[in-house]
Amino acid sequence: MLTKKISAFLYCLSLLSLPLVHAKAEDPLNVFACEPEWAALATQLGGDRLSIYSATSAKQDPHHIQARPSLIAKARQAELLICTGAELEIGWLPILLRKAGNGNIMPGQPGHFSAADHVQLLEQATRLDRSMGDVHAAGNPHFHLDPYRIKQIALGLSKTLREIDPVYQTHYQHQLTLFIQRFDSSIAKWEALAKPLQGKKIVVHHDTWVYLEQWLNFDKVATLEAKSGIPPSSTHLSQVLEKMRATQADFIIHTDYQNDRAARWLSEKTNIPVISLSSSVANGEDIFQWFDGLINALLETTP
Repeated sequence: MLTKKISAFLYCLSLLSLPLVHAKAEDPLNVFACEPEWAALATQLGGDRLSIYSATSAKQDPHHIQARPSLIAKARQAELLICTGAELEIGWLPILLRKAGNGNIMPGQPGHFSAADHVQLLEQATRLDRSMGDVHAAGNPHFHLDPYRIKQIALGLSKTLREIDPVYQTHYQHQLTLFIQRFDSSIAKWEALAKPLQGKKIVVHHDTWVYLEQWLNFDKVATLEAKSGIPPSSTHLSQVLEKMRATQADFIIHTDYQNDRAARWLSEKTNIPVISLSSSVANGEDIFQWFDGLINALLETTP
């Protein structure tokens, strides 16, 4: 009896090591996206072949999410999980995966896609301790704000879709080709529109925007958080105020889910505009409309 139980257990373990292949070709592939930008990208690459659920919205801070029963249920049904990685979801994703108990989407399995594995990250930490605030050792995880990195991730994600759902390889390759063609054209358009923004001096609430800064050639002069993830103190804000006046900053950027009290206070003191940007794709938007919105919002403050 014991020998049979051990054999059955070993057989179950062996199944986990097999490549995940979508079971029923006629059914859509169940995709669990940790953030809306990956849900939006998957939509472009998979179309109606995918049934996509986003665990978060653009109005939420993806660092701080609860592993709610509804999320656990969705993760349990998923055949592909798409997350940022680089420790962005470290506060909730490991708990979610453990409670879901879905071997197909565990780290190291074909159904676990980490976008960070496909791009070079900025701000990789050479030293790390709690006194530095909420710093990610692997690097800054907000790379979805760089369209060139989005392209790299699209290539990797399309490959994963073709491996998991091989019956529809031609469909996924076609979707990828269409996306890259349209995205390349859009990047050229965005960069042409954004030329008046080059060299603008900006103040940010949090280091969410480093990839956008690099792409559009912004000059960041101050950050409202003295330490990443820690609310700004009055002493630090006074120092930021002096720096803003000295450098003649052009605008202050914060995102929808951040408290704008400090940004508004600085704006009142300096008469420098505050721009509220959506750090991810909103409900009802696609990834092209989101980048359009970012560029247009920034241009509205530029003479």
